[in-house]
Amino acid sequence: MTLIFAHRGSAGTHPENTMSAFKEAARVGADGIETDVQLSKDGEVVIIHDEKLDRTTNASGYVKDRTLKELKTLNASATHKGNFGKEKIPTLEELFIWLTDNQLFCNIELKNTVFLYPGLEEKVIRLIRTYGMEERIILSSFNHYSLVNCHRLAPELETAPLYRDGLYMPWIYAKAIGGSAIHPNIRAAPDALIQSSVSMGVPVRPYTINEETEMKRLFKLGCSGIITDFPEAAVRIREELKST
Repeated sequence: MTLIFAHRGSAGTHPENTMSAFKEAARVGADGIETDVQLSKDGEVVIIHDEKLDRTTNASGYVKDRTLKELKTLNASATHKGNFGKEKIPTLEELFIWLTDNQLFCNIELKNTVFLYPGLEEKVIRLIRTYGMEERIILSSFNHYSLVNCHRLAPELETAPLYRDGLYMPWIYAKAIGGSAIHPNIRAAPDALIQSSVSMGVPVRPYTINEETEMKRLFKLGCSGIITDFPEAAVRIREELKST
């Protein structure tokens, strides 16, 4: 079965990377969530996509220049069109506490390409082990050096390189860096590549799959998973295809 990962939570309908977006993903029947982590000024692992605060909050400047206490005063739903009130930037620990009450998978993207956050990998892995999440976590990043570091620190964890451009035999590359899956941009993942990778035992979870026709194509293809802003639509389409 193709697993459905809610991109930054149910980001198509709720403020991205907030607890309301994650709870909505669970409510609609997603199999997992995808989220992003960075470090605050005082070294806490926080959940937010952009290095800058401007797009998703009521503040400006960089995440790395604010303490956790300062980040917690911001409104993470300030720019969302829906009426969600004030949403706080979650910590990874807060997300894990919530995950203990369900069975969702969690794909954590390490946002360490613009800034190399020292100790990010170690802190994320420590939290994963503290909350016993080893079987439910996938670590991904566009920084493949970071994934190699994660594999050395915690070989029991699944890692998956993110990439945007065409890679030749990416399943071989993934294994070469200790990865066990690939997370390509859908434009870099033609059907034949998906089928080849899956047949070689390397799951493929392309991003970001928001069009219904594309969802249907990937479900029918037997793609390992999809990462989508609209998990409710994806779940509905998967159910419809099951009954045909």
